[in-house]
Amino acid sequence: MSRCVVLLRAVNVGGAKLPMARLRELAADLGATDVSTYIASGNLICSPPGDVEGFCSALEKAIESEFGFFRECIARADEELVAARERFPFEVDDLKNGHIVFLLDEPAPEAVAKAREYPTGADEWEVIGREMHIRYDHGAGRSDMNGQAIGKALGVPGTARNLRTVDTLIELVRS
Repeated sequence: MSRCVVLLRAVNVGGAKLPMARLRELAADLGATDVSTYIASGNLICSPPGDVEGFCSALEKAIESEFGFFRECIARADEELVAARERFPFEVDDLKNGHIVFLLDEPAPEAVAKAREYPTGADEWEVIGREMHIRYDHGAGRSDMNGQAIGKALGVPGTARNLRTVDTLIELVRS
């Protein structure tokens, strides 16, 4: 994989502090080039050396070793980001109300069926491949959907970004 985005789950929230400058240094120490970050929520843009899965695994271990917590690193190439954005199935008035959860793997159909059992109120979600697309009716902070229960039912770790962030990451990985 050439240039990609590596998304880290749940950093700089709930006590899991990871300075983006140090994340860039760790990535460079592991052989990544053209390294940058976007905002402080774990968005790393780089050209990883060799196998991207091996790079992500090494980065997870480096973060755990230095900071004492484990966080999944989920990589997407620029064309995968674009495809995920193009597949977003819902209309949103505000890009902050649309989210894409980038999943580590594609969830099993039985897991998706189980997740469908949880009520969502006026919010909507759909799993397409390795992404879960969400439209929040009144924003993520005022959701009726039990995202934690749905995520647990899917059985696959993931990390969400709103559509505005996804659009920016596409621009950055392509620049």
